[in-house]
Amino acid sequence: MATIHTKLGREKNMKQNIGNTDRIIRVVLAVLLAVGAWMAGFGSVGGIILLVLAAVMLVTSAVGFCPLYAPFGFTTKPRVAKS
Repeated sequence: MATIHTKLGREKNMKQNIGNTDRIIRVVLAVLLAVGAWMAGFGSVGGIILLVLAAVMLVTSAVGFCPLYAPFGFTTKPRVAKS
């Protein structure tokens, strides 16, 4: 679990909210976006936008946390059954 330190010294824990299938899809999408950026030209506006989107997909996949899911309480991570 990653920890974020805020300006006021408070800590916020980022619980993972991305499951394995979601992570795989994000990595594949990041590769496709990077290829699209290469085809558009890395220096063009479209290429830069596609590279930024690819980076976001890779980072969220690596960390296992999507900040857009958090406000809605959405998760693709399977719940562990308590026995």
